[in-house]
Amino acid sequence: MFRILCLSLVLVFLGPVHGGPLTDLHPNMTDQELFWGTDQYDFSVVLPAAGLECFWHFAHRGERFYLNFMVEWVTGVGHDRHLSVTVNAPSSLLVSTVDDAKGQINFEAEETGFYQMCFNNFHNRFGTMQVFLSFGVYYDGYKDLATRQEEEKKKKQEVSKDLNNTLTFIEEATHKVENHVFHVFRYYTFGRMRKSADYFLLLSNSWYVTWWSVALCLLIVASGYLQLLFLQRLFVTQTGAEEKKPRC
Repeated sequence: MFRILCLSLVLVFLGPVHGGPLTDLHPNMTDQELFWGTDQYDFSVVLPAAGLECFWHFAHRGERFYLNFMVEWVTGVGHDRHLSVTVNAPSSLLVSTVDDAKGQINFEAEETGFYQMCFNNFHNRFGTMQVFLSFGVYYDGYKDLATRQEEEKKKKQEVSKDLNNTLTFIEEATHKVENHVFHVFRYYTFGRMRKSADYFLLLSNSWYVTWWSVALCLLIVASGYLQLLFLQRLFVTQTGAEEKKPRC
């Protein structure tokens, strides 16, 4: 009873506690401000036999969306290196599709939202494959919302003035260099996954050649032994009674 009385006094003096799950992590930010920016993701994923994996990535209308993929290795019986890749817009419309061991998809986003990328391994009913993925969005003339609003305000205030634009030129050149470095990193990633795919293919061919060489060596030894045994049987002579000896 003493504990219940103390708890009642605390509630009376402090009042009810206002709490609950936080549903909006950034109440003062819109989706445009929250997702806007150049980004890139690259990783490997293992697809089981006849498996399907889908990923989503956010892109704005008018900006560039790209996807690079390459099959690194395939295991199983009667395996096929082809992979079926589809990209769907936020409105569920099919944007692009590729059915190959490697490929690139690059297009200008017509809608703002999450784009769906699906990877289907239906060519291999009994084989597992590992796929390297590299996807993202990039913005050639990217500037955040606050910077754009500030520049618009300055333009309205300084219509009749000619100012020195050295800082603006430096900023634009910096954005261009950053964009070029980003593209160089993209091509480097594609070259790296091509190198890894060639390495796994080399290991697979080495294993194939080794086991076939061993099998052919065993076949040659067995055939030689059988030929020798057959030749020995041709020279076997029978010893015994006079009737069993061959006559002319």
